[in-house]
Amino acid sequence: MTSPIRTALSVNLNKVALVRNTRHLGIPSVERAARLCLDAGANGITVHPRPDARHIRTEDVRALHRLLQGWPGAEFNIEGNPFHNLMEFVRELRPDQCTFVPDSEGQFTSDHGWNLAADSERLRPVIAEARSLGVRVSLFMDPVPQAMAAAKGVGADRVELYTESYATAWGTPHQQEVLRQFADTARAALAAGLQVNAGHDLNRDNLTEFLRTVPGVREVSIGHALISDALELGYAATVSAYQACISAAFDPAVRA
Repeated sequence: MTSPIRTALSVNLNKVALVRNTRHLGIPSVERAARLCLDAGANGITVHPRPDARHIRTEDVRALHRLLQGWPGAEFNIEGNPFHNLMEFVRELRPDQCTFVPDSEGQFTSDHGWNLAADSERLRPVIAEARSLGVRVSLFMDPVPQAMAAAKGVGADRVELYTESYATAWGTPHQQEVLRQFADTARAALAAGLQVNAGHDLNRDNLTEFLRTVPGVREVSIGHALISDALELGYAATVSAYQACISAAFDPAVRA
């Protein structure tokens, strides 16, 4: 029997940049945060450079790309809307992965996945271009099992399941019902030939149960909760705590 692939932890650094941008001192440093997280065992770094540059800026994306050249095996994931500014970074830097997110300009935070019935034709060429550059493409998707075949059909390599509905249901009578929806969606994605990522409002409380229930999750991208925890615990202890949550999902003998 083949052992399941352990989920990778990618740290989203947007909130570090958001704090830095409130002053003109260059602190906290996004690059230093990345280095400390990688030193502590993070498997990758995620950024979502928005057109208004309210947190991650163009120079941050380039600096992190340079930094990650010294970390073989650590992945760089750049998120964003391919019809805004994302493809400029994909063409210039060719990250390991780009995650296409259907955000509007100035959107507060990502809050929905792609509607492939409406968006598939315009997504096909940008997905094909990114893949031709050697960049893995993940589509930010709601947990709808019926949509997974369409995601594969437009050329995606992966889907990132938008997990806010799970985080909202955590600890309520609806938790198991929502988890089943995510598990069914992941199974549909795997059956369609896609790999599965997940992210949005995952945290130390809800991560282990999600990974125990939802099959085949290759990567979780966590920013807001992880950076918030790091304010109290520090980067190293926080990354270790999240890795313990992941380990607990794969080995019942490990406690998160």
